[in-house]
Amino acid sequence: MSRLAFLPRPGVRAKRLDPLAPVPLPDGDRAVAHMAASVLLAYPDDATLAAAPTVRDAVAALPAPVRDRLAGLATTLLDADGPDDVAALQARYVATFDLKRRCAMYLSYYAAGDTRKRGAALVRFVEAYRAAGFETTGDELPDYLPTVLELSARGGPDGARIAGALLAAHRDGIEVLRSALAAQRSPWTAAVEAVSLTLPPVDAATAERVADLVAAGPPAELVGLSGYGASGAGDTGYGDEGKDLPWA
Repeated sequence: MSRLAFLPRPGVRAKRLDPLAPVPLPDGDRAVAHMAASVLLAYPDDATLAAAPTVRDAVAALPAPVRDRLAGLATTLLDADGPDDVAALQARYVATFDLKRRCAMYLSYYAAGDTRKRGAALVRFVEAYRAAGFETTGDELPDYLPTVLELSARGGPDGARIAGALLAAHRDGIEVLRSALAAQRSPWTAAVEAVSLTLPPVDAATAERVADLVAAGPPAELVGLSGYGASGAGDTGYGDEGKDLPWA
């Protein structure tokens, strides 16, 4: 049975958003913002929910555009009252990030798709972490946005510089993710917007790539990606439910 590539599902479609005006931040404030976003973009399990009050307090001194987005998302997580609310929040997270390719938090996916080029891109992420003196751990691929943000926040000057280069090199993916989350009216839009506000302006070439990706999606050529830091839920890092979905 043939499968149509990159055909959006009927319903909500992402559209390219206007770039956000950067908010200048000193290095220390940028580290706080990136660590906060890293925590808030994680799966909303007990550990994430328990960290939300600390995150909200930590961002209180940041400039309003960044602070309000991060504190607002922290408050949304804290407002989950009781097991049913938490379960609904967790289900929404899975439906957003695991089952919608437009909402992938794997930065190299947007440029390389599920092609052999992706493997080389993942190797570059691993080498970047090692250059900063870190090894990736856990089940996520090394291009997972919260991991890059953690490197920016906790890696010292070298880690911040290297993470900044990774974020800049994959700015188109971050902007596509922001557009997709906004189209879904997702509460996690706020964290990605906060990250975008900490980055340099979007140049014309990046804006053009974002428009192309929003319209057509990344290249397709399904290959295995095991061995680059992911394990457990399938080779692509999306889980079995999502890896064969169209660009949706």
